[in-house]
Amino acid sequence: MKLYLDTSDIQAVKRISAIFPVSGVTTNPLIVCAGETSLFDLLPALRDAMGGQGTLFAQVISNTVEGMIEDALKLRERVENLVVKVPVTPKGLQAIKELTKQGVPTLATAVYGAAQGFLGVLAGAQYVSPYVSRIDAQGGDGPATVSELQCLLSTHAPEKELVAASFKSPRQALECMLIGCKGITLPVNVFDMFISDPAVFAAVDQFESAWQKKFNKTCL
Repeated sequence: MKLYLDTSDIQAVKRISAIFPVSGVTTNPLIVCAGETSLFDLLPALRDAMGGQGTLFAQVISNTVEGMIEDALKLRERVENLVVKVPVTPKGLQAIKELTKQGVPTLATAVYGAAQGFLGVLAGAQYVSPYVSRIDAQGGDGPATVSELQCLLSTHAPEKELVAASFKSPRQALECMLIGCKGITLPVNVFDMFISDPAVFAAVDQFESAWQKKFNKTCL
């Protein structure tokens, strides 16, 4: 399973990449707007923050087929191996289909239903991202949608990758991992929650304190 970061925070990517093998970074227009760096400067900086490794994802802005294709090609000019995120709308499906013909890898995004996401895959997208928290917020069941979509992929398109997105808590992410999706993308704060339980640090401090008291040192 691959773990991506959903962020435009370059320093956070550097920090987390130093302690964990991050598979890549995903962005969208809201994430980019929340930062201070323009998209075309941000993307190379994020790649550098990962040590030149990992996969980058960036989203088209235009809402026309021709505009989406133009946006995608511009993004690929900036970062050669970039995966282009395209919303699964009627025009988005057409853009995914055409970009696939041109050899441009895409991620089907803004997915709120399993069938919708699967259409994006059938149009040619290599990746698909259901919005877990947003589905829950609308009264749906985000993890159930992920499960349905993963079942469709496992049955009909096992070479494609589900990258679950839009998380507010580690528990949501864990549920999607248990389902068996091939990837998840986490906001920095949710990633940090996985390894910031106060009980963990209290246990480590207890071990160190006992060792220091017995042997008067904090190492072996």
